[in-house]
Amino acid sequence: MGFEAFRPDLYRALAYADGSKGGRSPFDPALMFKILVIQTLNNLSDERTEYLINDLLSFMRFLGLALSDRVPDAKTVWLCQKRLTQAGVILRNAGYLPMSGQILDATLVAAPKQRNTNGEKADLREGRFPEGWEDKSAKLSHKDRHARWTLKFTKAKRQGKRDAPLHGPCHPVLWLQIACFHRSKVRLIRKWKATDAAASDGAWLREGLLDKTNTALSSVWADTAYRSQVNEDFMDKEGFVSKIYRKKPHLKPMPRHIQRSNAGKSVTRSRVEHVFADQKSQTGLFVRTVGITRATMRIGLANIVYNMRRFLFLERLNAAA
Repeated sequence: MGFEAFRPDLYRALAYADGSKGGRSPFDPALMFKILVIQTLNNLSDERTEYLINDLLSFMRFLGLALSDRVPDAKTVWLCQKRLTQAGVILRNAGYLPMSGQILDATLVAAPKQRNTNGEKADLREGRFPEGWEDKSAKLSHKDRHARWTLKFTKAKRQGKRDAPLHGPCHPVLWLQIACFHRSKVRLIRKWKATDAAASDGAWLREGLLDKTNTALSSVWADTAYRSQVNEDFMDKEGFVSKIYRKKPHLKPMPRHIQRSNAGKSVTRSRVEHVFADQKSQTGLFVRTVGITRATMRIGLANIVYNMRRFLFLERLNAAA
């Protein structure tokens, strides 16, 4: 993988000084980006990343470092992430053109538990600082005011009457990643969004996730969360063909023709689950940062790393063919 392709974007994003005022020269931007890649691949903290670079020869070979070379410390790695976050840079790696339609789906990404009281949660939902937080800067730096809890509907159960509220295993402080993928066996991530876990992922279909460029087939596959009249009207207006699952009628059995139609769509849509499973099993996708901005950068970096790994796999597959 040629990391030199990222160098121009990294130079603009990191905004290093020109050295006219003296001081130690900064680390190479491509080197810092490589460090972020191996950190994401192995789901490492900044301190653990510094330790393993000094300890493992395999890490040093990947980074192109000799035993006597200077290694960035944990604070430098954190600062690089911060600068990329502030710059809002979008790094794109090489991939294949999407020529077979698009698949949309979302997944939950875990984050550290916040352990807030019900009153504090209510204040955070209203966009206010809970009482006593503003005077405690150390506490504010460790509290994520953007992440939200969510309840997985398929595992929720009612207690008592039919109209009783749902209860079940709540997912603590999560982020929601909504991504658009290639339909074909390429399975590369084309576009993505990150939001809090309480957001409705179906509403994000109209927020720039669908890509009209370089797509020969305009079909869109998704599950029932994306089925709404507003989304159907939007796709019809933009020239997309809806392949979204149809919902079961309320309190009625699923008609056989709709059941067969959904089963046929599942053959294509189910491929998206392999991508999320790869991210969570191979790289252990987990957000350690605080705030939506840094979480977006962390998820975006994980997507870049996945596309790199997938691209290298496809290159080896084509070479063997």
